[in-house]
Amino acid sequence: MIQIGDTIISLDIIEKKFICDITKCHGACCIEGDSGAPLDDEEKQIIEDIYPKIKSYLPEKAVEEIEKQGTSVIDSDGDLVTPIINGKECVYTIFENGVAMCGIEKAYFDKKVDFRKPISCQLYPIRLAKINDLDALNYNKWSICQPARELGFEKGTPVYKFLKDPLIRKYGEAWYKELDYVAENIDELLK
Repeated sequence: MIQIGDTIISLDIIEKKFICDITKCHGACCIEGDSGAPLDDEEKQIIEDIYPKIKSYLPEKAVEEIEKQGTSVIDSDGDLVTPIINGKECVYTIFENGVAMCGIEKAYFDKKVDFRKPISCQLYPIRLAKINDLDALNYNKWSICQPARELGFEKGTPVYKFLKDPLIRKYGEAWYKELDYVAENIDELLK
């Protein structure tokens, strides 16, 4: 692990290779798992506020579920997350050409809202956890992402480089530059 500011970062984020290959996984991360996407309190409020603008992007079954559960829920682990439908897909999932995508993100790209999607989704396969006052950034290896690991290995792209934009969104440009410097010089720094 390395520390940059108020974050501790798993070396896997520097060493492991990853590039989403949506043509092979078809957005499985939006429809697999036992809970919705993790949210923070600010994201909860944003999604609640923009829901009227994104509602038209969502399938009828998703709107029905949101009307029942709300725009966010507390899961069985006590975490704030997006609701899911029938124990599977996130309520904000839409499908285009057989590929699962985020309806919030679609509205963002259509310039209907200025919130792209939950940072936990955009940062995947990095998962955030709190350790005292620090954010811990860990690499999450999920079987459905095997094509992403293969493509990342083929192209030689580390997780942190693939996730440059969301890492900057979360922690800022200066933080990312420091991470990049550490990653590029890791062998020297660990001597």
